[in-house]
Amino acid sequence: MSGFPRTGAFVGLTLVIALTLTIIPIPSWADDYRPQWVTLILIYWCMVMPARFGIFTGFALGIAHDVVSGALLGEHALSLSVVAYLAGELHRRIRAFPLWQQAVAVWLLLLVERLLSLWVLGATGQPTPTLVYWLPTFVGLLLWPWLSPLMDRLRMSAGVA
Repeated sequence: MSGFPRTGAFVGLTLVIALTLTIIPIPSWADDYRPQWVTLILIYWCMVMPARFGIFTGFALGIAHDVVSGALLGEHALSLSVVAYLAGELHRRIRAFPLWQQAVAVWLLLLVERLLSLWVLGATGQPTPTLVYWLPTFVGLLLWPWLSPLMDRLRMSAGVA
């Protein structure tokens, strides 16, 4: 039980950093390429510690994401809950893949998140986004082979098992 405060603090810090990276101002030309930081970090934690992080974590993080980004309340909560469930259920299979295949699996999870968000946008009568809406999933695909080993190293150096 002594490792729980350290684990909770480290995970909380990574989630706060992901939320911050989601809302930090960047140039307008780069905004279309902003990775889905919250989803990527959630996928990482659900695959590394599926017993501790799952649907409830995805829901709570989704509500925080909605509040921070000013989105419709529940939009990200729904999509992140589904992604957390899928990542938790498939973690053994995905973690066994080489990094490039993991990136493809993560890309599919990022697509699921975007599809569910698109469904919510359509259900609420908001305009359909352009094809640029899908660019962050490709950025996540390219980012995963570097993000996952970096998070592994940081997790090990923080003493989080």
